[in-house]
Amino acid sequence: MTKPNSPTTAAGSWAASKRKLPKKIAKRATPTAVQKEFYSNGTLKSVGRKSGRQRHGPWKFYHRDGKLWSSGRYENGVTHGLFKWYAANGTLRQSGRFDHGEQTGLWKRYYGGTTQLYDVGNWAAGKRVGVWKTYDRKGTLKRTQTFGRKA
Repeated sequence: MTKPNSPTTAAGSWAASKRKLPKKIAKRATPTAVQKEFYSNGTLKSVGRKSGRQRHGPWKFYHRDGKLWSSGRYENGVTHGLFKWYAANGTLRQSGRFDHGEQTGLWKRYYGGTTQLYDVGNWAAGKRVGVWKTYDRKGTLKRTQTFGRKA
């Protein structure tokens, strides 16, 4: 006989029991919770989702004055996908992609607080590859370097 206030659903039964969920079910059942961190002055420092203790999904980070500092994605606590960093005045400072924590693909950096390109080039397997171009503050090509893959 079931007691009047006892859980009768499968979920309720699991919650009421002291048994642990099987690992496969527990991984899928782990909820993602929104995490917010704040500076001592009360402004938002970062916001995103966590799965357990690891960042997962889109995250945003902010300067002390509340302006966007960077944005990007995490997969199980590791940088993955497009990331962008911004200067205090809101201009793009750097952008590039990560593949499970390693820099990959096209990366661009800009002179701080301006829209003037500083350098541009590609990454593969966490190393610079191919032709990298560096510019002066007026946009004139200053240097070209070629990087190869190390075996």
